[in-house]
Parts: sequence; C-alpha cells; structure tokens
Amino acid sequence: MKGLLQRVFNIGKLVAPVIGYEESKQLVQSRAPSDRRKVAENHHAQPEILYFLANDPDAGVRVAIARNQATPIQADLILAGDAQEIVRADLAAKIARFAPDLRPDETDKLKAMTYQVLETLIQDQAVRVRRVVAETLKDMKTAPPGLIQRLARDPELSVAGPVLQYSPVLTDEDLLDIVRQLPIPGAAVAIARRKRLGPAVADEIGNGQDVDAITALLSNSSAQIREETLDRLVERAPQYPAWHRPLVDRPKLSGEAVRKLARFVAQDLIGRLQARTDLLPATIAELQQIVLQRLEGDSDEAPPVPAAPPPADAPAKLLVEARRLKAEGKLTEEMLIDALVGGRPALVLAGLSVLSGLPLVVIEKILTAHSAKGVTALIWKAKLPMRFAVRVQTVLARLPAVQTLKPRIDGGFPLSEEALEWQIGFFTDMAAESAGGGSASLR
Repeated sequence: MKGLLQRVFNIGKLVAPVIGYEESKQLVQSRAPSDRRKVAENHHAQPEILYFLANDPDAGVRVAIARNQATPIQADLILAGDAQEIVRADLAAKIARFAPDLRPDETDKLKAMTYQVLETLIQDQAVRVRRVVAETLKDMKTAPPGLIQRLARDPELSVAGPVLQYSPVLTDEDLLDIVRQLPIPGAAVAIARRKRLGPAVADEIGNGQDVDAITALLSNSSAQIREETLDRLVERAPQYPAWHRPLVDRPKLSGEAVRKLARFVAQDLIGRLQARTDLLPATIAELQQIVLQRLEGDSDEAPPVPAAPPPADAPAKLLVEARRLKAEGKLTEEMLIDALVGGRPALVLAGLSVLSGLPLVVIEKILTAHSAKGVTALIWKAKLPMRFAVRVQTVLARLPAVQTLKPRIDGGFPLSEEALEWQIGFFTDMAAESAGGGSASLR
C-alpha cells in the first residue's frame, strides 16, 4: 500500500514540517479546533493519531483527515460514513484516485479496504459525493469495471452522464443495454455524444424516439451512423427542425439523402448542401434541379399578403415591458396565459427570458427543437409551475398531446433538478455553437 500511495500522491516529495509525537498528542487534546487541524493536515503525523482524529467533533478537522494523503485506510472507512457531506466528498476525491490499482477480489488487505471505501462512496445518498467519484473515474482506462457499471446506471444524470459520455471502460454491449433499458432522461444524449460511437449503438439511438438524443447523435461527427439509419432519420426529419442542420452537415451523405433534404430544409441550409465538396456530379445536378423546382413552385403560388414586419427594436421593447411587469409583480403565470390566449407569443418569450435569465436565442432553440424536456426545463428555470409547461409544450413548441411531459401526481416536475439543469446547459451550448444564425427577431 505504501508503494501505491507514493505512486498516486508522491508522498515522498511532500515537504510538510514534521510534528513530533509528543507535540501531536498535546495538539489533539487541545480545545481549539485550529490546533487539532494542524495535526490533521500534516502528512507526517502518526497513523494512530490521524485515526483518532477521524472521530473529531469538528467537521473542519475531519475534512482535513479526509484530504490527508497519509490517513490510514481504517480511518477512511470511518469517514465514508461521516454525517457531513463535505467530508465524504473530499474523501471521494482522494480515494477515487486509487481506482486503477483496485479490484473487488483484491487479496491485499489494505487495497481491499480501499475498494470497500470506494464502493461505499458510490452508494452515498448525496449526489455530490457520487459525482466526485464519477468525474474522477470518467477518463480512466483502468477504472474498475464494476464501479463504472454502477455509476453509468446512477439515477442522477450529473453522476451517470460523465461516465456514459467519456468512460473507455464501457463497451458497446454495455451502452446498448443501457439504451434499451429506458435510461434516465439525458443518458442517451450523453451516450450519443461519445467520440467514435459504434454503429450498433448509433442504430439503437437513431431508431428510437428520444429526439434530444438523436439531435446529439447527428451533431456528433465522429459517430458511426450507418447509411440506412441516416436515411430513416432523413425521412423523419421534416417534423424535427433541430435535425436539419446536423443532417446537412453529416459526413458521407448518400445522394438519396441529399435529394430528400433539399426538398424540405430552409434556404440557408440548401446553400450548405450546395457548398459540399464530397457530392458526385450527378447528385449536384439533381440538387440544382430540385432547387429550381422549389423556386418555380414558390413563384407559381399566389403571393401571400405580407404581414407587417416587426420593428427592428421589437424584442428589446418586449424585454423592457417584461422587466417592468416583473418589477410590478405582474409577470405571473396568469398574465402569461392571457398573453398566449391573446395572440402575443413574443411577449410570452420575453417574459420567460426575464424570469429564467436565459437569452431569447436559447429559448428559441428549445421551441424549434420541439423538445418536451427542454420546455419543461425552461419553465422550471423560470420558476413557473409544471402545469404551465404543458401549455407551452402544446402551444409554442407545437407538440402533440401524446408527446408532452405531464406533471407528477403532486403537480411537480417529472424530471430531477440535475436533469433539468442538464437540459438548460444542452440548449445553451447548442445556441452558442450556432451563434450568428437563427431568427433575427429573437436576438
């Protein structure tokens, strides 16, 4: 175990001053927590004294013991059950770094006890503690497979997500099993973002109904998506605008996929298709013909009566109005419902922006993606009730009733706070990646 400690923490290089045994005994009996912390932080303190301090009444002392690289593993076993979350979280950060040298069937007693501590920590009720372990292990090629499997199936996305997206320990078979078991919201998205995602897993996600996961899959240029799967997604894409640009930008599009996309994507994306350098001459010729047909079809129709364009400063004025309403205590669910019914959706968006603190471009991304989970997270961020999320899903995101997320029996949100935060981060990142595009009226 000494060799293990030296490899992981370079204990031999530590230069902390030595505190003599007698002085240590005097300090640990002091009533001042600061005196006891001096010993708890010292890497040269005797193991039995550090073990004694693992039960210190002061949480700060126990935190120092949890962080101390020289603390005996017997003390770590005690700290794994500490009442204070911060103690267990700091212990997790230290112990997880031993992972490459640990196995559940370890014969070395000290290593076996270290594995036991780590197993205790990944079962901790505090999400923070489990998340620390997951973040530490997510990139380790030699992390214990059993622990990785447990973390990948954690009920909180902030714990499972990093492992699902990055861990090299997970095999395609593991990932397929997780996707097929109807994982927690966001888990399939994390898997879809893995580098060089295999075709079998890509097929499973692509043939599923998780719109957010498919969006992430299509945006992952390293994902190995079979031509058949891609063609099926192109067939489904007209009703999912969030898929259009990722599909247009996918490497190795078949000629048939290009032809189908050209018939329904927006004009700016047609330009991106035409700018591709990997298309066959015959495909380019067909693409140009489809573009001409679309233009001719538009010209044959009776020109619609144009709506009066909104003033250039309309979004700014609406945000000012929304801020005023909030300051007056009038930016409420009832007021937003009245705006929806009264045909003022732009004011609703401005109100949601003010209440949630999210830019309008992020809200636009959520709505144009027709994402039930994204809308739910937006309403949660705006501190509005879940019942209003149902209205926004159907009216603004135009989701059919069967696809909407409903409140829990108690009226609460059906997703965990971790999953809701993840959705907000996902669409914020998506808006940042496409900065410069989108609707000018919402900037």
